[in-house]
Amino acid sequence: MSASSIQQQFANQPVTAATVKAFHDACLAWSGWPKTMLEFAEADVWRWVATNHRNNCLLWDEEDLARRTRASDAEITANKRAIDGYNQARNDATERVDEFLLMSLGLIDPATAGGDQPVARVGADARLNSETAGSMMDRMSIMALKIKAMTAQTVRSDVDDAHRASSKLKLARLNEQRDDLGACLDRLLADSKAGRAYFKVYRQFKMYNDPRFNPVLVAEQAAARKQAQSAQQ
Repeated sequence: MSASSIQQQFANQPVTAATVKAFHDACLAWSGWPKTMLEFAEADVWRWVATNHRNNCLLWDEEDLARRTRASDAEITANKRAIDGYNQARNDATERVDEFLLMSLGLIDPATAGGDQPVARVGADARLNSETAGSMMDRMSIMALKIKAMTAQTVRSDVDDAHRASSKLKLARLNEQRDDLGACLDRLLADSKAGRAYFKVYRQFKMYNDPRFNPVLVAEQAAARKQAQSAQQ
């Protein structure tokens, strides 16, 4: 499958467990992924589904590299910083998915959607779901990666039958978990559309990435300012 065929298949399609699952798998089967980003329109929720999935894939690769036992300290440091960046981008995309879905459902004030405190528009009897639809899709993205990796274990020729058999059992459980999660996603979206449920956009506020909040970075900045002042005297 090519980039253009994936884009044509999913552009402006409704978000369901089936379409999300198919999209994740199609991306993983495309040879250009995740190095190359798929291009969807700015107003298409799939732009952010793709962004989330791509950053999960890049994060997955960096996590593997960070566990090398023969890498230099500088290489591991670079892996860690890349992991922080991909993790932030992954969470930002998840929030954008939630914003798009809530606006399409009429459950959020559009004027507040991009702010720190989006205002929900829900009926008095609607239940608040503890997990957002975007976070479910984020988990499905990670499940797709696990399924791909475990599938590879089932066909390895350099391991014994016991390893392949064990991997097949694990693969079955992973597929079951993703299917169950997808069913929960469909139920939440259906209940939200019917006014029985809703979810909120929760800002993750990754403080370790923000030099204004990370106490170590704050201390570094203070020390740098003090050193600069001393040099000027």
